[in-house]
Amino acid sequence: MPDTPALPERDRLLRLTADYVLEHGVAGMTLRRLGQTIGTNNRMLLYYFGSKEELISAALIEAGRRFPVLARAFALLEDQQRPLIDRITAAWDAVAAAENLPFHRTFFEVLGLAVHQRGRFDAFLGAVGTDWRDQVAACLRRDGVPAPLADDLARELVALWRGLQLDLITSGDRAGTDRTNAAVAASIADRAAAATKP
Repeated sequence: MPDTPALPERDRLLRLTADYVLEHGVAGMTLRRLGQTIGTNNRMLLYYFGSKEELISAALIEAGRRFPVLARAFALLEDQQRPLIDRITAAWDAVAAAENLPFHRTFFEVLGLAVHQRGRFDAFLGAVGTDWRDQVAACLRRDGVPAPLADDLARELVALWRGLQLDLITSGDRAGTDRTNAAVAASIADRAAAATKP
């Protein structure tokens, strides 16, 4: 099979899978049911993606690209022309935007499966554990925060955001999550500033 025709078909199947996952979730998904819904079969899905778990992980990445406001959070955090507290607040605004809710629901569903079914979604679990934290820590280090403290503050902030994402899904209390983020943002900004003083 030539490489060029395969790429558009794989991309097409990936886009359709992302549609399916965002609408229906993954808990009850079978490759057979997915294939029937998107107009292919389980053998073709395995051919292009290797396993159901690899397909779901790829679909989550594809789905994430559909939420540019979510991706913008880290660009906002990087803007060193603004005070850190403002950047943390702006980044949370981007993460918490209502348009991201379908992604948050799917993210936590897959996260739950990954934690309870070790070995199935290890790549996803590894990325979830480090991607955001590494980006936040790198941003703090560029602000002059020493590496060990930058790592600790990044862990705290990302843990907060994950919890607030879950809070938004379950309670819908955006104002409450904003207040909590603002309080922690002030604390993190103060500790970062103290660590960069000569």
